Parts: sequence; C-alpha cells; structure tokens
Amino acid sequence: MTILHVFNRYLQAGGEETAVEQIQRHVALRHEVPRCFFDSHEWTEEGAPNKASQALRFFYNPSAKQRFEKRIHETRADVAMFHNVYPVGSPALYHSALQNKLPVIQYLHNYRPFSVDGSLFYHGQPQAGPMHGKHLDEVLAGAWQGSVLRSAVCALMLAMLRRSGWLKSVSAWIAISEFMKQRFLESGLIPPHQILTLRHSWDAMPAAPAHSDAGYYLFLGRLIPEKGLHALVSAWHELKNQLGSNTPVLKIAGDGPLAAWIKDQCAINSYMEYLGQISGQTKQDALLHCRALIAPSIWWEPLGLIVYEAYDFAKPVMAARAGGLTETVQHEITGLQHDVGNASDLARSVLQMQAISEDQRREMGQAGRSWLLREAGVTAWQDRFDGILASVA
Repeated sequence: MTILHVFNRYLQAGGEETAVEQIQRHVALRHEVPRCFFDSHEWTEEGAPNKASQALRFFYNPSAKQRFEKRIHETRADVAMFHNVYPVGSPALYHSALQNKLPVIQYLHNYRPFSVDGSLFYHGQPQAGPMHGKHLDEVLAGAWQGSVLRSAVCALMLAMLRRSGWLKSVSAWIAISEFMKQRFLESGLIPPHQILTLRHSWDAMPAAPAHSDAGYYLFLGRLIPEKGLHALVSAWHELKNQLGSNTPVLKIAGDGPLAAWIKDQCAINSYMEYLGQISGQTKQDALLHCRALIAPSIWWEPLGLIVYEAYDFAKPVMAARAGGLTETVQHEITGLQHDVGNASDLARSVLQMQAISEDQRREMGQAGRSWLLREAGVTAWQDRFDGILASVA
C-alpha cells in the first residue's frame, strides 16, 4: 500500500521526531511511504508570513493544503498517516483528507489535538481539564510557548477543530501506551473502537555490549520542569547529606530552559555533573558505563523512549510512576519505581539500587533488554501496524 507520511517538524528536534523517522523506516520495509513534511522553521526564516497571517493560517493554511493535495495525487496514496501538523500544516489537512476521501491514521505522541501544548502539564502538575474541553486554566498558565495570547489562539483553534467535523477523516487513532489510550477514552472525544494502543518498536543492537558499571547514575532528556528535574536534584542533595563522601555521582545530559539552574546546582553539589547536550558515541558511552538510568518525569509521560535506549544497553531504569513509564519499567524486575515528584522516595530508590549486588543490577538490566526484544520487536510491531492499516484502508 501507499501511505502518505505527514509530519510538521518542530523548531527543536526531540523524541517525537526520532519516533517518526523510526516509524518511517519500519513501515517502509513493507509499504511505499512517501513524505509530505512541513517545517516550523518555514515561519521563522526570511519570507515567512507575518504574525497576523500566521495566526490565521494556524487553523487553516491554504498553501499547506495545496502541498498536501499535490502529494496525494502524485503518490496515489491509499492512506495518510499524520503525526504533528502544527503550526505550518494546520488542521486544513484534516479537511483536505475528508474532501479527498483519504482515510487518516493519527498517531498520538502527546495529548494534541485536545491540549494547547500537547502535554496537559501546567501549574506544576498534569491536568485533565483540557481533555474535556476546558482550556481556560491552560491558557492563563501560558501553556504554549509561555504566552497567554498564543495559548488562547491555540485553544480557539482546537475548539474550532472539534466543532468542524474534520476529525471524521481520522479512521484510527494510535496511542503509544495503554495509559495514554485510557486518558483519551475518559475524555469521550474519540469513539472507543477507533483508538488502539501500539507502543513504538525498536531497532535493538544484535547483542548488548559487555557489561560495564562505573557507578554513576544518568539522566538523559530535555531540561524542562515536567521531566522531574527538581525532584531529582533534591534527591541528590538528600543523598549527599546522608552519605557524604559515599554519595554516588549523578550525570545530567540534555539542554533546555533549566540548563542554567542545573549548572548552578552542580556547583553546589560536587556529586552532580552537567554534561550538556550529548549524542552519538558520547551518548552511547554515557549509557554503557552508567549504573542505572533515571527517568523522574512528573507529567503523564506518553511512553518514554529513553527507557528503550537504556534497555538496549541492558541497564536498569529507575522511573517515576508516571504515565507510560508504569508499563515499561517493572518494579524490582527491570528497575525500580518511585512516587511521582517525591524526592525522598527517589533517594530511597537510589539507596536500594546501591545496596543490591552487582549481579542483581546486571540481572535487572538483562530483564529490561529481554522485555525490549519481546515487546518492541520490529516484526511483531509491523504485523500489528498492518492489522490497523487493513482496518482503515
């Protein structure tokens, strides 16, 4: 089949873009997957529409619709697969698909199209209100790009989209965790028979590298409040107070709004080290030699691909009981879980990981890798995806 792959790239690439590229590769092993990609940089570079024009096109961008329809006819697509369509693509793409009678598979990597910024996270915690059409608090919090005005424009657009009927073009919604699926079912915004769970697949290494444990703990990710960095840092201050010179080292890798704060905290606590943004061999080395990865998210994490990365290296994961992380990290089997946002509980988890033997930690990591191979194998994922495809085409 021919599946027209639709994605609006973000200004900063992140986990969703990595997932989109991986989905492209895995689907293309069995089907034709031409692209219709948009780029948020189109609205920041020379020749971009002015702000007023962007606000209007945010809901209905006629030029994006034309590009999409041109690709439909060029590729003779049987189905379209949507990821993010904002801001350049716009909901006009749903309208076009409906007009062209082209069924859409909509991937749900976050909580759009029913949340202003897709995270449902504001006032320091997850909020269910937007999933029920209540956007006022989200807007007043400036949830999207820190701006009340932009958040208001986005909320208006989402309300118009829900009333437009254009989402009827979507024949199947794919949630990337069971937790996420349940949140959408509770909202009543999607017919129950149309939403399915399909966790991401993973191109695992043929074998895990030889075991190595340099004794440090590792955080990898965007340096933003919802990733639980305040609880993580507080936990390490507690550990320093308890253990003194026996405190294990925490290495923090990533970039984002909290980078300067992280640097300041590392200056206060010598058992914390900021690595900055890392990738390639440097990232692989960091994973290879860590004792465990820590994922202390306090938002409703849709899935958490960083867990897959750790398991690929046969490393245990210490995760908050947040969203999809509860499905991928099995307590005392593939890692340890702690209460969301609870620095003391996270510190206790670190002490527990320190107390068990090296063999036990290695067994946890190997159990994680076994889970990855079993639950995220490419062939099984392709079979499941083809079942979804058959139901809509």
